[in-house]
Amino acid sequence: MTPASEQALRILRDPTLLQWYVIPLFVLVVYVYTVEVERGSWSKVLAGLAFYGMDWLNEIWNGLLLHLSGRSAAWTTPGGTAYLIFIGLTIEISLMFAIMGIVLAKLLPADREMRILGVPNRWFIAVTFAVVCVLVEIVLNRAGMLVWEYRWWNVPHVWLIVLIGYLPFTVMGSWVHDMPSRTRQVATVLAIYGLDAAAILVFGVALRWI
Repeated sequence: MTPASEQALRILRDPTLLQWYVIPLFVLVVYVYTVEVERGSWSKVLAGLAFYGMDWLNEIWNGLLLHLSGRSAAWTTPGGTAYLIFIGLTIEISLMFAIMGIVLAKLLPADREMRILGVPNRWFIAVTFAVVCVLVEIVLNRAGMLVWEYRWWNVPHVWLIVLIGYLPFTVMGSWVHDMPSRTRQVATVLAIYGLDAAAILVFGVALRWI
């Protein structure tokens, strides 16, 4: 295994690393969602939850890649965290993604037909949001906080990170936000989290692969 993988595995789900600053971060996430619930913005709440659930699916396959390759995940977070949930998912990253879905939903114009620079606004925002996220990841990678081991998941092939790493989140969040039926929105979000839970139970608990 790579040094980053070994370092991350040493701290994986180690509760002794927990720091107090996680508590106010968690309260911030609760506050953000509470504000939207208070306003009755259920489409934004469900879009945020859909975005967050999609990230967990990404982190699960990333953990499986480490197990199956015996070398490295596509991305690894080897340290500097109060709690490492999966090989590439820190508690700080997780709380951040919980809010990012709400941010995405707030950026969506009320007029779904409006175009931005000639592009349908949903696609423009989804792609732009994903690109900005990858630019932030490049900075984190250069700082050594986020390790990319494979050539196909690295500069200059960042288009794959946009396409697989973020675009499914942004597209799913926008899609759930725009669904005409609340029942359909809830069912979609439950399906995402059901898939997350099933994968964690099978690969994480039963097989201990993640």
